[in-house]
Amino acid sequence: MATNLPLPDERCLNIVQGEYQVDGDPRTKLTTILGSCVAACLWDPLAGLGGMNHFLLPGVDSRQVEPSGAAVRQGVHAMELLVNGLLQKGADRRRLQAKLFGGARMIKGLTDIGDLNAAFAERFLRAEGIAIVGGSLRGTQGRRIQFWPVSGRARQVLIGLEQTMQRPGRDFAVAKPPTPCGSLELF
Repeated sequence: MATNLPLPDERCLNIVQGEYQVDGDPRTKLTTILGSCVAACLWDPLAGLGGMNHFLLPGVDSRQVEPSGAAVRQGVHAMELLVNGLLQKGADRRRLQAKLFGGARMIKGLTDIGDLNAAFAERFLRAEGIAIVGGSLRGTQGRRIQFWPVSGRARQVLIGLEQTMQRPGRDFAVAKPPTPCGSLELF
């Protein structure tokens, strides 16, 4: 019977908005929680090295001036940091594989930032020649992601939200809770 408890020597690292982590330790598990944000899980199976990022927005127009520190929450910056971090530790770009998660539409009636994030991540990886071999993008539910960077194994648990928000004009109304959800493990 499978368990969600960590192994005695397992090291769990949580990745929050604007962060990324690259690791080659087989005991490491990277985790994050996503709504409209996207996490890219990349790894080089031959080097036994992988990493995860977590970004809030797809990117910025280069003509815009950003407040200090805001760049780390942008997809362009987060993806570059992750790819470069992997290459610096010995990964080969030609062997990189990706699994993408997140990009949910969390609030109806507003811009679908989740879809913009998902589309950006897919475009970025295609442009970089990195194969997308799995994941789960879009939808209307949050996700808890676990990723083992050495093997590329990923596990997703859909979050059964107590309520979702809708915007029918100026007031927010509570919608019915979503149907129960389960987990999905990707190898």
